[in-house]
Amino acid sequence: MRKEVLLSICGKQKYQDQEPECIELVTAGVLESTEEGWILTYEETDLTGLEGVTTTFLVAPGTITLSRKGPLDSQMVFQENVPHESLYQMEFGALMISVCASEVRYAITENGGTIDLTYTIEIEQSAAGVIEYHLDIQVKES
Repeated sequence: MRKEVLLSICGKQKYQDQEPECIELVTAGVLESTEEGWILTYEETDLTGLEGVTTTFLVAPGTITLSRKGPLDSQMVFQENVPHESLYQMEFGALMISVCASEVRYAITENGGTIDLTYTIEIEQSAAGVIEYHLDIQVKES
């Protein structure tokens, strides 16, 4: 099963000792069912600062993997309380990041659903580089 969907994405990020920043995006995407779970794909826009990047979520039991391809290449794996390291490759260089999810929730069917992630990212093993995130995605039939 593969269908076009409408995504409402709300991403909040909080740097240490600062007010949270929020980015909201409504965009078209594709929802696909696989043997492993669900694949959700959409194209980033200039609103997110990632124009030209394709973002894909692979939603499987116990794990959500976020992959980005284009001017930014990265893969982040979200499992509750399990840190995962990955390379965050940008046009001007690369950073090693560690992602640790405190909450990984999803409810997806062929009619849409939700993805809810709460996690931290540590940049280059630096306590000063820890950023807290909350990502909420609503998937609806278009």
